[in-house]
Amino acid sequence: MKEKEQAMTKRFEGKVGIVTGAGSGIGKATIIRFLEEGGIGVAVDIVPERLEALKTELATKGLSVKTVCGDLIADETIAEIVSAAGDRIDILVNNAGIMDDFVPLAELDDELWHRVIAVNLESVMKLSRAVIQKMLPMGRGSIVTVASAASFKSGIAGSAYVASKHGVAGLVKSMATIYGPKGIRSNAVAPGAVATNIMDPNKVPRGAATMQELGMNLANVGTVGQPEQLAAPILFLASEDASYVNGVVLPVDGGWVAR
Repeated sequence: MKEKEQAMTKRFEGKVGIVTGAGSGIGKATIIRFLEEGGIGVAVDIVPERLEALKTELATKGLSVKTVCGDLIADETIAEIVSAAGDRIDILVNNAGIMDDFVPLAELDDELWHRVIAVNLESVMKLSRAVIQKMLPMGRGSIVTVASAASFKSGIAGSAYVASKHGVAGLVKSMATIYGPKGIRSNAVAPGAVATNIMDPNKVPRGAATMQELGMNLANVGTVGQPEQLAAPILFLASEDASYVNGVVLPVDGGWVAR
């Protein structure tokens, strides 16, 4: 089947889905494909210009999306997202996240630690908690969270990021165990190196020496993935095609974790 024909299957016809970090990268690729496959979407991002650009791009495809701009750590942002979704929420994609500048523990300040844990882990907890409360009366739903290769191995980021993504993996499995019997599945994808703006290519990381010590380079990482290559497995896990998949943290990394 051709790629365009695959994209135009209507797996998500009438389904309401939320995607965070939807203004760029993996989140943008995911919300676009979700809408192309018939979904009704809420796109969330902290940068308003990204959301405006997304709406403009979608309009050229004859598609539209509700948008929420805000910091996922704020309770009012969580409430606004749930309100924007309306009476039902079928799918949540927790994609938003930040890097930690590869800072090792001895050099890690409290501000960076708290911010990385807040964005990468606490916000996933807060939004998932709110969404599950909407899914429980329906007796069904699917939550897909973007974890990381750093959910499995330590030598690929700084201490805060690795800790946050290990925490994400644990939270995903806990949700799967508790809410799977109630019809709500929880899974994650674990990307390796993906061409997104999570790291500023024009900025030298504070932990650059640590990167060198860990051998962090393209030869070590392998092939750099594209956002669309993550959107596909994310939406597989979100869809009824994965109705018997629950509690999985799926590496989507070109084999990086296997090496």
